[in-house]
Amino acid sequence: MTNSIHIDDLAAPQLNDLQQSIHDYGRTLNVELDAAAILDEASEALALNDFGDPDFRTRLDLLCAEWGADTGLNNLGRLSLRNKLLLYARSRLLIQDVLNKHPEIHDIQIKQPIIVAGLPRSGTTHLLNLMAADSRLRSLPLWESYEPVPVPGEQPLPDGTDPRYQRCADAWAVTEQTVPHLAAMHPMDPDHIHEELELMGPDFASYNFEWLCHSPQWRDHYYRSDQTPHYEYMKTVLKILAWQDGDDGSHTRWVLKCPQHLEQLPVLQAVFPDATIAVTHRDPVSVIQSAVTMLAYGQRMSRESIDPPAILDYWADRVEHLLRACMRDRPALDPQRSIDVLFHEFMADDLGMVEAIYARAGLPMTEQAKAELQAFIEAHPRGKHGKVVYDLAGQFGVTPAALRERFDFYFEQFPIQVEAGE
Repeated sequence: MTNSIHIDDLAAPQLNDLQQSIHDYGRTLNVELDAAAILDEASEALALNDFGDPDFRTRLDLLCAEWGADTGLNNLGRLSLRNKLLLYARSRLLIQDVLNKHPEIHDIQIKQPIIVAGLPRSGTTHLLNLMAADSRLRSLPLWESYEPVPVPGEQPLPDGTDPRYQRCADAWAVTEQTVPHLAAMHPMDPDHIHEELELMGPDFASYNFEWLCHSPQWRDHYYRSDQTPHYEYMKTVLKILAWQDGDDGSHTRWVLKCPQHLEQLPVLQAVFPDATIAVTHRDPVSVIQSAVTMLAYGQRMSRESIDPPAILDYWADRVEHLLRACMRDRPALDPQRSIDVLFHEFMADDLGMVEAIYARAGLPMTEQAKAELQAFIEAHPRGKHGKVVYDLAGQFGVTPAALRERFDFYFEQFPIQVEAGE
């Protein structure tokens, strides 16, 4: 039986002793979000100084300025954000270094990827991880997405573990201690198959920064900007990963996913013209209540105060933007290489849905593949880490029915099943 998880302190967190001690430590810190200092620290750590095209500086400066001016962030939040930007700066140096030394990487082809596009919390994660269990497909585990290029000269640990994997595992262990219910909403262990938008991070691009911190200025900049160069950058990093595998691309078929793709379908298709695209669909209210609860819960370690209704307002707007862009651009996708995945149908027969996607992708469902996928399903039952009980009205000030009204346009186009109660 799945354990029910009730989180009733989103707006006024009741911290345990460990959480409180970490907060107390945070008050002793002095954290500055300074772009030049971040880049200097990355360069000094790696003894590298070529960041490639300097246009990223505008985006890095914007992030530092917006987050630095956010008075609601505590020092723990600022430190977490700074560490993320530092990690991306280091990765950018390593990516540029390997491209400088091996320009032949640019010639590698990323052929016929299978790409999942859908709202966050709409089954995209399960669908991606399920297909990633197929040994014929190459996917992106979390640890590798965070550090796609190894540090030159860094040796495996005595037990053979990649240091990048261990760093990711250590970070997840801390997360499990500080925000333990996160695993029930979105586990982030090192083996978790992650989104390729993480590979846009070293280009200081993507909507991912909105998930890290309240970032309306960044959102507006993102809306105004052509995302094609950042998708091309991400594709180049995929080429590096194939090259590191010892492959020229001819034997690697990627399975990828990212909710951002919903509002970037023309860019996605232009950068990956032979991709098969699976578009997931779910009751937006179920999506929003899950996302905003996860975000509000996570903020107990990073913010001085938490405003659940404001989080809801921001992400209801973002979900509407994603859906309206999808509805505008979805008809232009090649019907022979695209498929709509309704959440309730996927949950009723996930293996059958994967087989339907494979049929569009020209990938046969072999007995071995079926066995690998079935083994994953059995090892990862839904609700394995517990099931969060949501309370939109009580914690966010809106009923599911009232929130759902703004998405009538979406229900009119797709036969989506209403899920979230009233």
